[in-house]
Amino acid sequence: MSDKKIRVGVVGVGDFGRNHVRVFHELPGAELVGIHDADPERSRQIAAEFGTQAFSEMGQLAEQIDAASVAVPTVLHARISSELLQRGVDVLVEKPIASSRAEADGLIATAKTAGRILQVGHLERFNPAVVAVQKIVTRPLFFEVHRLGVFSPRSLDVDVVFDVMIHDLDILLWLVDSPVRDIHSVGIPVLTEKVDIAHARIEFESGAVANLTASRVSTERVRKLRFFQAREYISVDYTRQDVTRIRVTGEGSEPAIDFEKLPTQPEEPLRAELRAFVSAVRERTVPLVDGEAGRRALDLADRVMAGILEHARRVKPELATAPHTR
Repeated sequence: MSDKKIRVGVVGVGDFGRNHVRVFHELPGAELVGIHDADPERSRQIAAEFGTQAFSEMGQLAEQIDAASVAVPTVLHARISSELLQRGVDVLVEKPIASSRAEADGLIATAKTAGRILQVGHLERFNPAVVAVQKIVTRPLFFEVHRLGVFSPRSLDVDVVFDVMIHDLDILLWLVDSPVRDIHSVGIPVLTEKVDIAHARIEFESGAVANLTASRVSTERVRKLRFFQAREYISVDYTRQDVTRIRVTGEGSEPAIDFEKLPTQPEEPLRAELRAFVSAVRERTVPLVDGEAGRRALDLADRVMAGILEHARRVKPELATAPHTR
């Protein structure tokens, strides 16, 4: 397999799935064989746009490919991904990995039994700014994270915690690498029946503390992470893909302050993510964001959501409704 292109397909070609099709169409080392979507007309349109084949049945597509991206609604992640894995197809499933921890466990077990690769689409791991900052992390002690976006009808089948905040929860778990000790969280619906804006304060056993705010009803788009470690302050802008490092370099009563822009190589994170997926499939290596990493992010998101529901029950019982339970 290492001497030929990896045959790939995309299942689910909505707004984000279309981007998977676009990148695979352009990606060296990948051969875009075809796509499948529950909406046949949508599937035909996207196939025509990128010069590939629309398969009416997912099973037919699975017979022709080595690997697939799964970008269907969250509630279908586990079922669709499991079917593909059982058919011998390596899978990159969009985040969150599944609708529940039980489904995530089942999906991970299926991949192991089938001997297939399972990667989860936490694409911020591949953001050039995150790649750069991961190299200088020592022992971070305090984080401020903001991920704000304007309203979009995309991904409204899940609360903002699972749609938006989960990106940063995954990054935190990666950078801190310590068990979570305590969580305080709050969130409310604004434009939908789901939670549209949320805030969480997370304390880790290492002593690190993180404040996170996620919103899909803001008037501006902000994606920033800032953290402090010994004698350093680091600011990450996900959108600009840049990192500013401010260090205390002197001693005594007048320490010197050093400002540094870390070198980054601009690249679309999705392209880097799919390239890494294709490489993992070709080399049969464990992906950077495997099923276990996806499961840990989902578990933390569930705990944040549980805190939101508990807060809602205390202050306004009607906010804690059944649609938010998992």
